[in-house]
Amino acid sequence: MTAQTMAVKKASFPIALIGGVVALIAILLLPTPADLPVAGHRMLAILVFAVVIWITEAVSYEVSALMIVTLIAFLIGMAPTVADPSVTYGTSAGLSFALAGFSNSALALVAGALFIAAAMTHTGLDQRIALKTLSTIGTSTQRIFIGAIAVVIILSFLVPSATARSAAVVPIMVGIIAAFGIEKRSNFAAGLMIIVAQGTSIWNVGIQTAAAQNLLTVGFMEKMLGAKVTWSDWLIAGAPWALMMSAVLIFVVLKMLPPETRSFEGGKGAVAQSLADQGPMTGPQKRLMLVSVALLLLWATGGKLHSFDTTSTTFAGLVCLMLPRFGVMTWKDVQSRIPWGTVVVFGVGISLGTALLTTQAGQWLGDQVVSRTGLDQIGTLAVFAILAAFLIVIHLGFASATALTSAMLPIMISVLTALPGDFNRLGMTMLFGFVMSYGFILPINAPQNMVCLGTDTFNPRQFAKVGTIVTVVGYALMLIFGATYWRWLGWM
Repeated sequence: MTAQTMAVKKASFPIALIGGVVALIAILLLPTPADLPVAGHRMLAILVFAVVIWITEAVSYEVSALMIVTLIAFLIGMAPTVADPSVTYGTSAGLSFALAGFSNSALALVAGALFIAAAMTHTGLDQRIALKTLSTIGTSTQRIFIGAIAVVIILSFLVPSATARSAAVVPIMVGIIAAFGIEKRSNFAAGLMIIVAQGTSIWNVGIQTAAAQNLLTVGFMEKMLGAKVTWSDWLIAGAPWALMMSAVLIFVVLKMLPPETRSFEGGKGAVAQSLADQGPMTGPQKRLMLVSVALLLLWATGGKLHSFDTTSTTFAGLVCLMLPRFGVMTWKDVQSRIPWGTVVVFGVGISLGTALLTTQAGQWLGDQVVSRTGLDQIGTLAVFAILAAFLIVIHLGFASATALTSAMLPIMISVLTALPGDFNRLGMTMLFGFVMSYGFILPINAPQNMVCLGTDTFNPRQFAKVGTIVTVVGYALMLIFGATYWRWLGWM
């Protein structure tokens, strides 16, 4: 990087942040509508500030979380209460608003999921599973692509972190490319890595515990709707779409990036050799596999065979993994592998949504959207089509589905609450949660995309070419599911 480029980057940093502050002040200076509390008005200003700095990445997400906490503490703390405008909240109460998300069970689930992902990496079980899956496939390009998707699907059940999954799979795929003697910039290498990245996003839709934004969606369901979708219900609704889109992804890659050859010799042997080099399963790997399978069974049967919630069972599994002798890791083993900033951002994201609701900003904004757009005059499927398209487009400006969910899902829920008619608002919220994972077009739209881009096997133009078709087909398929399968399940 040249000194001139570095100077430009340094110069661009304050401009985006200043833009966020200007947007905040501009909203604050607008007259407060008669039907909107002062605290709600200020929360809308904070929301706009958050969206600006998240889209522009003026500061890191962790720093932005601290900024949002501070703004809520002071701006809401000095605002009149909704119940009694003659009394102000006080900064202590404002800080309580800002930290409310840290008491949500969804945050605890995210933390537990990150520990399990760290255990997979620590023991090497994730790589063993990936190699074992790939060793069973043939050497045709189509089978290799199918094997890559199979690895993504299996790890989506066992590793509850999209970034951790891609970080585990990418080195193995790079090894396959090297074993085949294929150029890194070949269509085959590009297609393989794009399948890993976009397949990860597709299966973020299919499995509730596969991504942080899904757990954030569950947290908002509980806070704003007083109910949530079980792990198995999410799977039944999302997995069929993900399976179909997996096939679509492979087809599109084969057509848009036709591999240089149909079959490779020796590749399967190289994968088998890598697996053999690992030796037999270790004791920690066996115990981790046992706990992981037990957790899958508990998640899948929650609300049906037992009343234990997903968070509680996850923590029970985590305790088993850290027990003396039986456990597979210690606190020191994993603390450096946990992205603690993700936990902070997640907690503040829930706080932001909760504060929008508590100050009536969310309800007011939902009423405005409904009354000014005519959404109350159209059917449920049309509402989903319009709002889902909006989320897909606005996702182009976000580098984090968690940030997108934090900013937009409370508004979506408020709109659903303001809409008349008898339809399943909880189910529609889940479907909007599905759309939050549409990071298919730009590499920057999801961390797993950036992990794969770092292999230098494809360029953003190739990624966008495939991703645009996947996005259009995925959106159309969701509308078909909305008119048929999801309606039959009672989610619309």
